Amino acid sequence: MNRSQTAAPAAPLAGARMGLMQKYKFWFAAAVVLLMLPYIPGLNGDFSRSLLSQMGISAVFALSLNLLLGQTGLLSFGHAVYFGLGGYAAIHFMRAINAGLPIPIPLVPLAGAAGGLLVGVLFGSVTTKKAQVVFALITLGIAELVYAATFMLPGLFGGEEGLTASRTRGPSIFGLNFGSQIQVYYLIAFWAFVSAALMYAFMRTPVGRMCNAVRDNPERAEFVGYNPQRVRFIVFSVAGMFAGLAGGLHAINYEIVAADAVGALRSGNVLVAAYIGGIGHFIGPIVGAITLVWLQVSLSDYTSAWLLYLGLFFMAIILFAPGGLAGLIMMHAPIVRTKAFWGVLKTYAVALAPAVIMAIGAAVLIEMNYRLATQPELGTRMKLFRVNVDAATPWPWVAAALLLVAGFYVFRKTWPYVAAAWNRAVEEADARKSGTGEPR
Repeated sequence: MNRSQTAAPAAPLAGARMGLMQKYKFWFAAAVVLLMLPYIPGLNGDFSRSLLSQMGISAVFALSLNLLLGQTGLLSFGHAVYFGLGGYAAIHFMRAINAGLPIPIPLVPLAGAAGGLLVGVLFGSVTTKKAQVVFALITLGIAELVYAATFMLPGLFGGEEGLTASRTRGPSIFGLNFGSQIQVYYLIAFWAFVSAALMYAFMRTPVGRMCNAVRDNPERAEFVGYNPQRVRFIVFSVAGMFAGLAGGLHAINYEIVAADAVGALRSGNVLVAAYIGGIGHFIGPIVGAITLVWLQVSLSDYTSAWLLYLGLFFMAIILFAPGGLAGLIMMHAPIVRTKAFWGVLKTYAVALAPAVIMAIGAAVLIEMNYRLATQPELGTRMKLFRVNVDAATPWPWVAAALLLVAGFYVFRKTWPYVAAAWNRAVEEADARKSGTGEPR
């Protein structure tokens, strides 16, 4: 047999591999990023790795909510129920492992997923009989019921103190005991990657595609032979399962699950994350979860009024970017390869300067007012942006107001230039797409 004959079968195999790599290039890239993240300078400490772990858990949780909200149009005010009860199932499983059950810790999230699925099936059979506002109110009622039950059944939920377990007291697998944060990070990253891939695949099944039909026109979906309530029930159960898996990861990461895991604050946080990222895109909840966790940790280190800034940021996204951060990113995709895109970036840079000035003025006003209103015992003197400020004198207030007004005025003047640059880029992108090569 000559060399050409032996090489012939290898060519289709190589082509198939290249096709597979091209088809799943984003998933391969995501896997590489997850592997490298904890070793990037600045992220290679235990604190940063713990932060990355929190982001992974929040991303799975937000993606599970988006199965309901973004894909099926079901607004749930109690999605933390499935997260928390999944977490309780996982912590009980960990306690059994600590007592001698020969199951490795990496399988604990499956207990959380099973708990979330079971509760999702139970509550979903009731909640999915209705949609829209009625569905949202029912989920709110269930959330309050479960939260109250965590204090009424201390034997099951541990009362106010919650339940604890150790992730290091289990059978060792490949020499891993999950005592270090890097090991916990990779465990969470693995399950986050698997969960995202499974949810992405689910949305491409016939049932997953019917979720969009039920969201957009339930009457027409029923007319062509599909039962909207059954579709809602299936996706509700699946969303509960992945929320429970996120709760299982939470149990491993913190080694404790308490009543706050099923509380309204956690349900609110995941809603904010989904909307900040953009419920219209699969990657949106991931972006939103990462952004929200980062803002919560970073802002709380610098200011006591971090919740106010978070609320203002959320309002700005809802009012001016309803597609979320992912929507803002995706809307630039058609113009990135155009020459006019550089003009867009230049106008962004020009608009950024007055926007920063405006933000500084607003921040100074907020910080001074917050100090005087909520922390008078700390006095009127403070340091803002490396400048000593005395809120008892009028000059800091006048200077901050001038920065705010002047910054907004100049920022408003840049809008027509940004719009003109954007329109040129869009025209060039349309021309390239139509094949003319020239803007109209």
